Amino acid sequence: MARRGASLRTALPALVAAAALGLSACGGGSGGGGGGGDVTSLRVLDYYNNEPGKSTWGRKIDECGQQVGVTIEREAVPGPTLIAKVLQQASSRTLPDVLMLDNPDLQQIAATGALAPISDFGLSADGYQEGVKNASTFEGQVYGLQPITNSIGLFYNVDILNQAGITPPKTWDELKTAAAALTQGERYGVAFSAIADYEGAWQFLPFMWTNGGDETNIASPETAEALQLWVDLVNSGSASRSVVNWSQADVMEQFKVGNAAMMVNGPWQFPALDEAQGLNYEVVPIPVPQAGDTVVAPLGGETWTIPQTGDPARQAKAAEFIACLNTDENQIALASALTTVPTKTALRERFTTEVPRMAAFTEIVQTARARTGKLGAEWPTAATRIYTAMQTAITGGAAPLQALQQAQNG
Repeated sequence: MARRGASLRTALPALVAAAALGLSACGGGSGGGGGGGDVTSLRVLDYYNNEPGKSTWGRKIDECGQQVGVTIEREAVPGPTLIAKVLQQASSRTLPDVLMLDNPDLQQIAATGALAPISDFGLSADGYQEGVKNASTFEGQVYGLQPITNSIGLFYNVDILNQAGITPPKTWDELKTAAAALTQGERYGVAFSAIADYEGAWQFLPFMWTNGGDETNIASPETAEALQLWVDLVNSGSASRSVVNWSQADVMEQFKVGNAAMMVNGPWQFPALDEAQGLNYEVVPIPVPQAGDTVVAPLGGETWTIPQTGDPARQAKAAEFIACLNTDENQIALASALTTVPTKTALRERFTTEVPRMAAFTEIVQTARARTGKLGAEWPTAATRIYTAMQTAITGGAAPLQALQQAQNG
């Protein structure tokens, strides 16, 4: 998921470069088994500071610590503060032994030299979904392993669609028709997030990518056509004009209380939706432009990396720990607990058998791709252009193609 603040991402490359320079000049490392002796503890930094992720990851982190014979010193910080924390630790040469990163951030950090290639420690991403592997790759080297991933799909209220005699839409035309028919009173046919941040860009990507749009130049007819779809849904009244202010959590709340018959969202919303009494919902892939097209959605999730701490013994132990998080059993366990998808393709059939509700997302993930796959460390700039154009077009500031041109050239 894309949940970071724009200011930190914009400043990231230069700031991390400076911090990494200090790290490479002075070594670094953290206490407890340094200097090649026995490693008895590992420092782990992640951003799962809220439930249920905090406890689920905490249990698995402790289990893997026990398995590799170390005590875990874990620090979980709020997501928006993680990169600032990494910058501070890099500059003071106190980077953790194991660092979890939101996968779009990895290439920017790897570009500074602050991370070690996992192949240096015998780890490999062979057998992982290609987009997941790409997200952890920089200049041909893999810098992290990601146990689980997620993406977005189309949730629908089963009872509302059944009452209206409507089947879940598979194409854009069907989406527009269904959304119009399902709009009634205070209820909109569909809800999505077009907010001016990375969540908004993340939600738009399946529409842009599936239609042939490309983040290397968003000012294309294909991307404009996808943006026109969103503009049409809002202008027709099938979607609320408030989509420009709604986060993905806000979209979920609208769907949860019955103010939207369908929504674009991800599986991390399952726990909150399941709290709603009497809510009967299912998920299908995002509708595609034409029947027979294959949806291309973005991959979310976090990758686990080995910082350049200057202590080979601790780095080797960190690699053992990351390998533990990525065993078949742990990928299945984490995916089941966190309503995500294992990243090893060989686990697909077993996982959907054990967790049927994740079948749609498991299907979506197979053709999904990394946000950084084409632009690498330049992805945040493209994401900013995308959500800027979305806001301009949906609020009526310019037609979709013109809004995209302005954002691309701005």
